[in-house]
Amino acid sequence: MFQFSGFNMMFPETGRTFKASYKCFSVSMLPGNEREDVENGGKIIMPPSALDTLTRLNVEYPMLFKLINNKKGRHSHAGVLEFVADEGKCYLPYWMMDNLLLEEGDILTIESVSLPVAKFSKFQPHSTDFLDITNPKAVLENALRNFACLTTGDVIAIKYNKKVYELCVLETKPGNAVSIIECDMNVEFEAPVGYKDTSEQVKENIRDEAPQDHIMEEVVETFKGSGVRLDGKKKKENQLDAPVVKKVLARGVPDYDYKFGLLRFDHSIKAISDRVAENDTNIIENEESFHGQGFSMKKSRK
Repeated sequence: MFQFSGFNMMFPETGRTFKASYKCFSVSMLPGNEREDVENGGKIIMPPSALDTLTRLNVEYPMLFKLINNKKGRHSHAGVLEFVADEGKCYLPYWMMDNLLLEEGDILTIESVSLPVAKFSKFQPHSTDFLDITNPKAVLENALRNFACLTTGDVIAIKYNKKVYELCVLETKPGNAVSIIECDMNVEFEAPVGYKDTSEQVKENIRDEAPQDHIMEEVVETFKGSGVRLDGKKKKENQLDAPVVKKVLARGVPDYDYKFGLLRFDHSIKAISDRVAENDTNIIENEESFHGQGFSMKKSRK
C-alpha cells in the first residue's frame, strides 16, 4: 500500500497464485445444449468469479491450471475454455474426470501454474483400431488444437470419424507437464496395446506348427452311364459295360486357418506334377480301359 497526495492506493502484487476448490461435474451435466467442443478437448469451464480473481492477481497467459484430487492423490493439468459455470462449480471432459478418479459432485482443487513449452511427446494408443487411420499424426495434431497442455501418465481421448480413440501420454519433454499452445512439438507413437509385430508372429507360427500335407486326392469316375446299341437291339453278354476306371487327381486344399500376412512354405510335400505322374503310371499298369470287342455298323456280304 502506498500513500500519494493524501490518498491510499493499493497496487496488486504480480506473480501470485490462484487456488480455489469447486464441485466438479462432467460436461454432460452442463445446462443448455450439448457441448462437444468441451468433451473433445482438454479444457475446463470455470465460474465468472474465477476470472475476476485471476484478473486481479495478474496471472500470466495462457492460463494453465493444475487439477488436484486430494482425496485420491491424483492430479492433471488443463486450460480453461470459458467462465460461464455456476458459482462453486466447474465442468470437465469425462476422460479427465476418469483420469482424476472423480465422481459427479466431488471436490476438485484448481491451482494456476506456469508450464514449459513442449518439445517432444510420445503416445501409445489403447487399441489397434488406431492403426486403421490413414495419417494418425495429422489426426492427432488436429485433435490437440483443443488441448492446452499435456501431462505424462494421462489417458487422453480424441474423436475421429464418430469414433473415440484413447491414447496414453507416455512421455513429455522438457517436463512431466508441458504447454502445447503455439509450439513446435515432435510426436512419436508406441505400438498399440495388444499389437504384435508381423515378422515375430510369422516366426512363432512356423516354429509351433508342424508341417502338414495339404494335398487331397479326389477320385473321378470316367465313362459313367450305360452303353446302347445304335440298331436298338439288346447288348450281348460280351458287350456289357466295362468296369469304371477311377483316376486320382491331386488338388490343393484351402487352409481355413490362414492368417492374413502369413506365408508358409512346407518343403516336405511332393510336387503335384510328381504325384500325378506316379498315379497315372499306376493306373496304366494295373487297369486297362476300353474292354470288349469292336463291331462294324455295316453287315458283311457273303
